[in-house]
Amino acid sequence: MPHDSALLIIDMINPFDFAGAAPLRRAALPAAKRISALKARLKPQGVPVLYINDNFTQWQSDFRQLVAICSREGAPGAEIAALLAPEHDDYFVLKPRHSAFFATPLRILLERLGARRLIVTGIAGDSCVLATAADAHMNEFEVAVPRDCVASQSAERNRRAIALMKDALGADARAARSIAA
Repeated sequence: MPHDSALLIIDMINPFDFAGAAPLRRAALPAAKRISALKARLKPQGVPVLYINDNFTQWQSDFRQLVAICSREGAPGAEIAALLAPEHDDYFVLKPRHSAFFATPLRILLERLGARRLIVTGIAGDSCVLATAADAHMNEFEVAVPRDCVASQSAERNRRAIALMKDALGADARAARSIAA
């Protein structure tokens, strides 16, 4: 059944094995807990959940393989991957660059789902989340970016990105508990 909203979870299934990953992972863990709660609240109301992920230069891997890589015991991103484990009826889109819209079938999928409002969550707020929110706005989607479901390498960078999305894109940046289906 089509729903006018869709929940996008950007780059949270992540190996966190790159330069600067440690502070991002620390900020991403509390965001992951809130994203998990938001997903648990919205999904029973019919809101589709879309995992949007970099392929981490694993050009021969699919999304399920990326989940397995990030979930393996001892992997830096395992705790977050466990919190946000995709379910059988969730959607996924692999992206080659920052925006979830760039060179992906996302727009077609959203049209097929009937979504006009995107609830954008994930990492990094000042990079992939910002690029996706800007492209969503340019594609005439209504955008919500729950401020407590987004993380960046520093709190200041995250604050600036959320302020920019709110001011320049008209994004709804209330806390997740205030975001309705």
